[in-house]
Amino acid sequence: MFRRDREPSRRPVEDVDLDSLLALVAETRGYAFEFARDGSYVLLSDSAAADGDGAELVVRLTGLRREAGRRAREDWPMLVSEHLAHAVATAGERLDVCDLEQAGPLLRTRVEAVDEVADLTRVVGRHLNADLVELLTVGSRAVRPEEAGCWPVPTAQALDLAVANVRREERLGVEGIELSGTPVTRLTGMSPSSATHLRWLGDYLPVPSDGVLVVLPDPYTLLLHPVDGIGVVRAIERLRVHAVRTGGLSSQVYWWHEGRLTLIKADIVLQSGQTRLVVAPPPEFARVLARLAV
Repeated sequence: MFRRDREPSRRPVEDVDLDSLLALVAETRGYAFEFARDGSYVLLSDSAAADGDGAELVVRLTGLRREAGRRAREDWPMLVSEHLAHAVATAGERLDVCDLEQAGPLLRTRVEAVDEVADLTRVVGRHLNADLVELLTVGSRAVRPEEAGCWPVPTAQALDLAVANVRREERLGVEGIELSGTPVTRLTGMSPSSATHLRWLGDYLPVPSDGVLVVLPDPYTLLLHPVDGIGVVRAIERLRVHAVRTGGLSSQVYWWHEGRLTLIKADIVLQSGQTRLVVAPPPEFARVLARLAV
């Protein structure tokens, strides 16, 4: 390790610039620092450490460097500051999320509304559609991009590992209920990963070739209705009204078909003192409705 390079640096200029920023932020926070010669980590120590009484903290930098490479330079100060702050805040944790061997068995998924995620660039996940995102989690929190950047696998593979963990660890409860006379199936789990189970929905109920309607009142629950007859129009209304009343994860109705979750745009409007549902289905679902109506 070294405090300052004693030889002209052969490392990429981006790494040198990032190190300078890391050093500045560390000093601002009151830490002394030493970088590993290969730049893979920085050792932080507080003022008491010099007397043998203070704490030292190893902060991994591999994932941070990868994330910085994907971001504009004007984002670097905030990225570095957040990375060091997070490392300090989690210093007492036994789990090192940067170590996939440790973190892998604990990886899970959680679905959130896109509008509820403060900054999508600071989490790891993938969109289920324009409204919903499936986040990669460890324990109760979302994985940060610079943590996933430490792993020897791409994030898509890490998400697949999390999905496999969800399937192995939990089976949802299945219950038939009615919404104003319309039968629906309710799937309920103990973890906020219920929407992940859409991938193997056939394990829980018969899935028609035209798929199922889905609402997600909360991360633990799915409400489903088969797309198997023109009665699906009434089901859209019942599910949409229920989703609005619960005010949970999403107030929308979706169509799960061939591995995709598609929004069925349905607006509740007040007209002449009466409440009406105005449905504007996507073209593919509209063709299904037209066929079912014959």
